[in-house]
Amino acid sequence: MRPKIKIVSLGGTISMRSEGAGLNPALGAEALAADLARRTPQVELIRQDLGRVASANLDLALVNRLSGLIAGFAAEGGRGVIVTQGTDTLEETAFLTELLGTPALPVAFTGAMRGASADSPDGPANLADALAFVTSPSAGAEVVVVMNGQVHAARHAQKTDTTALDAFSSRSHAPRGRLHEGRFIALRPPFPPLPSVGPRRGDASPRVWIATIGLDMDETLFTLGEDAGPDGWVIAALGAGHVPEKLAPVLGRLARKAPVVLCSRTGGMVCERTYGYAGAEIDLLSRGLLAGGSLSPAKARVALLALLGDGRGDVARRFAELAARVRDETSPDTRPSPLETASP
Repeated sequence: MRPKIKIVSLGGTISMRSEGAGLNPALGAEALAADLARRTPQVELIRQDLGRVASANLDLALVNRLSGLIAGFAAEGGRGVIVTQGTDTLEETAFLTELLGTPALPVAFTGAMRGASADSPDGPANLADALAFVTSPSAGAEVVVVMNGQVHAARHAQKTDTTALDAFSSRSHAPRGRLHEGRFIALRPPFPPLPSVGPRRGDASPRVWIATIGLDMDETLFTLGEDAGPDGWVIAALGAGHVPEKLAPVLGRLARKAPVVLCSRTGGMVCERTYGYAGAEIDLLSRGLLAGGSLSPAKARVALLALLGDGRGDVARRFAELAARVRDETSPDTRPSPLETASP
């Protein structure tokens, strides 16, 4: 029996063509995977559209639907799922999908940096690589991002360039693997499951704001935010987790009302016990802010949205556990095992 693979299209650059007025979504899952289906008759490709939009227009409700679709396909005996979407929010939707429950099959998110009407579109190669991953014996029950011949765990994948083909990386983390001659080569075993988050309860979405700190920034945004009452904040702080001293008191007040996560605007890991001056990480954490570890501001926001939305409560403790788990995956004793290769 041929293994069943579902390709779910959400839109994005991989589906876009230019008709003279810039790129716009045009292709659905059937068209995107038509050539791949002809070249891989040994696999049953089931194609489904969930959207045909730029990824800036995706929302939490759609990702929850996607998570339910993946769980249902796994229960039906599916072998793997490939999700195609725009790269602008790909790292966020992939991470949220992972948080909503470890799937019982491999899930590969992919997209393209060039539109389908480009002279040399990269979408077809990325789609073929994603298929090679989800059908590989070395693929586990995990969520990954497959782009430009590289495989990144969803929790670590980050877009670091606007247009380059190698726009995605795992930054300081070990990549999950790479593609070579049409097969997946594992550079490390699958990462262990993260603490799961339940599906969103109710129709309303939590509001979590990201504030990026800059030179000599004043308190205006945060004093306005005190009155607006968002459900949580992510502070994209300077360097290792620092803000101007004058911001520390208002951030402490915000942290007494809602979760406030401290991240670095560099996308790197925040410190927790190095700098002791007012406005540095030791001071801010003592005021109740939560350490974001190695989570980027975008990923920290997704985690807060998921934790606030499932109705289980105890958000601060659960976020701290999640952030620590991802952070500790970068320590030397959890670096990749020796090279593993998939069977041809």
